[in-house]
Amino acid sequence: MANILDRIVGWVSPQAGIARHFARRRLERAYEAASPRDPWRPRRAGASANADHQADAKMLRNKARALVQNVPYCTAALAGLVSATIGTGIVPRATGAEKEALNKLFKEWTKVCDADGRFDYYGLQKAAYAALEQDGEVLVRLRPRRPTDGLPVPLQLQLLEIDWLDSERMGTNGGNQIVNGIEYDVLGAVTAYYLWDQHPGDTALIRGRKAQSSRVPAKNIIHLFSPERPGQGRGFSRFGPVIARVRDLQLYEDAELARKNLESRLGVLASGDISQMENPAALGDGGAGQGQAGRDLGELAGGGIVGMPAGMNFTVIEPKAVPGYVDYVKYQLHLIAAGLSVPYEMLTGDMAEVNFSSARVRLLDFRRAIQQTQWLVLIPKLLVPIHEAFVEAAYLAGKIRTRDMSVDFSPPKWDYVNPEQDVKADQAEIAAGLSTISEKLRQRGYDPDVVFAEWKSDFDKLSKLGILETMLFLQRGNLPTAASGESKASSTVKQ
Repeated sequence: MANILDRIVGWVSPQAGIARHFARRRLERAYEAASPRDPWRPRRAGASANADHQADAKMLRNKARALVQNVPYCTAALAGLVSATIGTGIVPRATGAEKEALNKLFKEWTKVCDADGRFDYYGLQKAAYAALEQDGEVLVRLRPRRPTDGLPVPLQLQLLEIDWLDSERMGTNGGNQIVNGIEYDVLGAVTAYYLWDQHPGDTALIRGRKAQSSRVPAKNIIHLFSPERPGQGRGFSRFGPVIARVRDLQLYEDAELARKNLESRLGVLASGDISQMENPAALGDGGAGQGQAGRDLGELAGGGIVGMPAGMNFTVIEPKAVPGYVDYVKYQLHLIAAGLSVPYEMLTGDMAEVNFSSARVRLLDFRRAIQQTQWLVLIPKLLVPIHEAFVEAAYLAGKIRTRDMSVDFSPPKWDYVNPEQDVKADQAEIAAGLSTISEKLRQRGYDPDVVFAEWKSDFDKLSKLGILETMLFLQRGNLPTAASGESKASSTVKQ
């Protein structure tokens, strides 16, 4: 809108007035949310991901742990994510020139790979992924061992909660920058981590002893997290977006429980002139100085017959139930499930409103998200570095002749939603040349080479036993039935 100065300029110089008009129009906001009149201001606007992490991550992590420990549906959400993503384990298989030797060594090593002796290789995957989702990040320390330790490969893995990282460590080391306990070189590559000598929250800390953090080269640490922003060096808990909502829902549930307790109780108000009573003291006294208004009638036994004093009027109070509790809680749980990126049914176990089509659509979306985590986070940032460290240790120990890092991974197979339709769809894709048998086997979590070798072994065995043709007849459904045999016999008699 033109002000008095614009009008004066336009009267003196119309051309300048038009220029001022269009210049002012360019200052107008294209987005309403960017208007200065909008009262909402984001907190720490423009802060880097590392600055946000330094300010908030520890508190978010502690609250997320409390939710998983105390709130049933948060526990169920984490358990569902772990079972869908890890299942019984993401299986690596070496595919290089020495794959037989490496795969045999790896099978033996999986039983003793944990430095703390608590997990096997696949249990360590499960624990690492659960910590990733709950805490936002987790550390795996590579622990080289002596050849005399008797391990299949002189290497073990130590799983560490992110609390082991000295997040308060800031400053410089030579020309390197230390941010949130991580040391970066001038190009931004991670060169070291600063770890405490024991867990800072351990109850066994020696009194009077000051905890120290030590520099550990980055080559010995696998830092597992899922970066969401460019330049992000630390991870945030998956539960971060829903912590406040879960807290509010818990408060609402507590208030509802208190209200339900009041609804289930019978209240009685007594009024009248107690001076007419034979024994007024029998009513009791609710407290000194309260007078008649503070007297207590005492507890009324259920099913009992109580004689009431003369001269008293009694009014029964029955609190009315407030509707809408279930609908409100379900709505909030839907929002929490969306914030955690898990199906509502997995979060709550409530299948009342589910039909086959809606369950299938939501499950397909969930599977795509799980596969994204498997192939973009877990495999490249955790499992590949572990495999490379394993191959390097095997080579240095003289167990293999070359450092061939070639590897393939088989995530856990998905159960069929509708087995018959899914199998027919896969067969149609193979027949049309849109996919291969190997690809379909990989999608189900199987190694094609192992499956084909097993098929060959089965066919060789069936052929040796002389029943291969019978099995092929059964597969094609070409064996004669009793009805067809009788029909053929009757036609022969007629001839």
